[in-house]
Amino acid sequence: MISGLLGCAPWCYKHYGAFVYAKQKNVPLNRQGQFGIGDVWTWTAIDADTKLAIAWLAGQRTVEWACRFMKDVRSRLANRVQLTTDGHRPYLQATQQAFDWQVDYAMLEKHYGMDERRGQARYSPSKLQSITLRHICGNPEPAHISTSFAERQNLTMRMSMRRFTRLTNAFSKKIENHALALYFMYYNFCRIHQTLRVTPAMEAGIAGHVWSLAEVVEIANTTKQP
Repeated sequence: MISGLLGCAPWCYKHYGAFVYAKQKNVPLNRQGQFGIGDVWTWTAIDADTKLAIAWLAGQRTVEWACRFMKDVRSRLANRVQLTTDGHRPYLQATQQAFDWQVDYAMLEKHYGMDERRGQARYSPSKLQSITLRHICGNPEPAHISTSFAERQNLTMRMSMRRFTRLTNAFSKKIENHALALYFMYYNFCRIHQTLRVTPAMEAGIAGHVWSLAEVVEIANTTKQP
């Protein structure tokens, strides 16, 4: 459990889509419905103050996976927090199950316009039309209602791992190669955040120095399952 975080810190929750083995539309009939084949979503939670990625989960975009993820997040918190999610409906049931509404929670929904662009331009973001803020429970501070940190984290993840880059053949061929555990370990403990000038783990008070890759490899070897 994280014990060095301040109570009521703003937290952002987001999920990010990618695919494994093949795009969903190209999954063979005999492998459809099999987890780790086709669309795989990465659920992420980040602290807006320390930039610490507290939890992640590779799964599906369903209520079941949202509940599993949010319960994991709750188990890692020592204090009451303020959280913001996007408008994905499974977050509502997941938050109720994990926190029993004992949290300062708001939803932020971004509405984008129709995009008629073709060719390569279709991969660019559509134009943001409006934003809807929904107070769900507790007393969230309006100034801290934001998903921008989680969205930036998802961009960092895409830019840092080749298998998440679009329009390449570098995608994960199997779910075991998705490399998320290694990435988040590096992000939290090894990578100095540009604005913090320390790692997120140091800012959160759970690490006293910048970890080297040798230390990451050593701990990975000592905790490796037989």
